[in-house]
Amino acid sequence: MLLGDARSGKMAENIIGFGRTLRRAGLPMDSARISLGLQSALLVGFEQKEDFRSALRATLVCRAQDQEVFEQLFDAYFRNPELTQQLLAQMLPKTTEATPKPKRRARAQEALAAVRAAVKQTPREDEKIQFDAALSASDRLRLRHADFESLSASEFRLVEQLARELTLPWPQISARRLRSAAKGVRLDWRRARSESMRHDGELLKLPYLSRRRESLPVLILIDVSGSMERYARLMLAFLHQSTKRVPRAIFAFGNHLTDLNSVFRLSDTDKMLEGANRLISDFAGGTQMGASLAELRSTQQRQLVGLRTVVLLISDGLDTGRPEQLEAELGWLKRNCRSLLWLNPLLRFDEYEPRASGAQVLQKKADGMLAIHNLEHLEDLARGMASILRQ
Repeated sequence: MLLGDARSGKMAENIIGFGRTLRRAGLPMDSARISLGLQSALLVGFEQKEDFRSALRATLVCRAQDQEVFEQLFDAYFRNPELTQQLLAQMLPKTTEATPKPKRRARAQEALAAVRAAVKQTPREDEKIQFDAALSASDRLRLRHADFESLSASEFRLVEQLARELTLPWPQISARRLRSAAKGVRLDWRRARSESMRHDGELLKLPYLSRRRESLPVLILIDVSGSMERYARLMLAFLHQSTKRVPRAIFAFGNHLTDLNSVFRLSDTDKMLEGANRLISDFAGGTQMGASLAELRSTQQRQLVGLRTVVLLISDGLDTGRPEQLEAELGWLKRNCRSLLWLNPLLRFDEYEPRASGAQVLQKKADGMLAIHNLEHLEDLARGMASILRQ
C-alpha cells in the first residue's frame, strides 16, 4: 500500500469515524458503504475541499432527505481549511462566545454529541437503543406532542416503539347476519321452538335475534415519497399492529403502486418493515398519486367491497402528477368506497391551507381530514374517524 493511502493511518480512522457519525444520525450505513467512501477519497484526492465533499456525499448518502444532515456533519467534521495538514478532526474546535453556534437538525446534534462523548472515553452503545420504560412524565409528555419530523434518531426509535403499542378501536357497524341475543330486532322462532320442547311445551323466555357487529374493511394507501419518509415508517408500524383484527388491504405509492399485503401478514413488525423496505423500490422519491390510483383501479378493484370499505389516504398532498388525472381517479375511488379519509401530517401547522394542486384536489374529494404528525393525534385517530363516519 502506498504512503499516504486513504485506507491506512489516521485518514482511514477519521473517515470511518465520520461514517459512524452519519449512522448515528440515522443514515443507512454499513462497512461496504464506508469502504466505498474510502476509495472515493483516494481517487479524488484532498487538494480541493469541495471535491472531497462531493465524493463522500456521492458514496455515503443514498436518500434525498439525508442531504442536509450530511452537509451539517461534514461542516462540523471538516472545519479546518488546511485539508492537506489536518483533514478529519475528531473533536469540534472550541469557539468563542461571540461566535454564533450553527443551527443544526436534531439528528446532527445527537450524532455530534456522541462523537464528543467518544473522545472523552464515555462508554456508549452505537447499535443498540433500549426502550426505557421508566421515562419521566415530562419526557413522555414531550414525546407524545413532538412532531415526528423533529425527533432525533434515538427519539424516533422510542416513538416508533410507543406507536406500536397504541390501540385503534375501529368503528363498527351492524352487519346483515343475525345472532342470538337477549334483546333484538325480532324473535328467534327456531330457538323458541327448541327451548319449548325442552320444557314440555312451555316457553320460559323469549329469544331474540340481533344484528352482528363487525368492523368495516379498510383500504390503506400510504405515500412513501421523500417528504413523507419519517411519517410513512411510523404509520406502517402503527397500522400493522392496530388493524391486525380488521379486514384490511394496504398499498404504498410514490412513482408507482406497491402491494404490501404479503408483508402485512407477518406478525412481527420489524420483519414487516424489512419486507416493506425490500418491496418498495421508489421509497423517498417523487409522488405520482394519480398514476398510482389509476394502477389501483385497473389491478385492485376487488379491494373495494360493496361500498363498505373505508379508505385511509396518508399523504401530505405534494403531488407532482397532473391534477386532472388525480381528480378523476379520486372521483372513482370516492364513488366506490364508504368514506375517503385524508390523513395529513401538514396539519401540524395551525393555519395550514392546501396550496399545492394535489392537496387542493384531495381536500375537495375527501370526506374528512385528520392530523397524524405526533402520538397524541394517533391516539385520537379512532375518535376522529368515528365522528366522520357518523356524519
